[in-house]
Amino acid sequence: QVQLVETGGGLVQAGGSLRLSCAASGRTSFSSYAMGWFRQAPEKEREFVAAISQSGGSISYADSVKGRFTISKDNAKNTVYLQMNSLRPEDTAVYYCAAHGGFGVRHRGDLYDYWGQGTQVTISS
Repeated sequence: QVQLVETGGGLVQAGGSLRLSCAASGRTSFSSYAMGWFRQAPEKEREFVAAISQSGGSISYADSVKGRFTISKDNAKNTVYLQMNSLRPEDTAVYYCAAHGGFGVRHRGDLYDYWGQGTQVTISS
């Protein structure tokens, strides 16, 4: 069991940056979990953003964020980060972090076991 809490959302202008954090707590070691970031815009389906394996050795991004977003995982701090640069209005969404206990990166949300409550990111044009 793991609990996830996202922070770092907010309102920024297009072209700006934000760093989201997702802090994990629970009895199982954070290093046992691979992590992902997803987002959901109003009236749209939830979509994959980025994922990182348990050790951080494997990383994957959605095409829409590749080159602008960076996912990282600090097992010592029980935290996964999403650095978002060159933000666009279309990045506006609620961002969620998620965890699964399997190996490798996963793009499908239904393959994740635990979810945070989400943090709102709004990009103004």
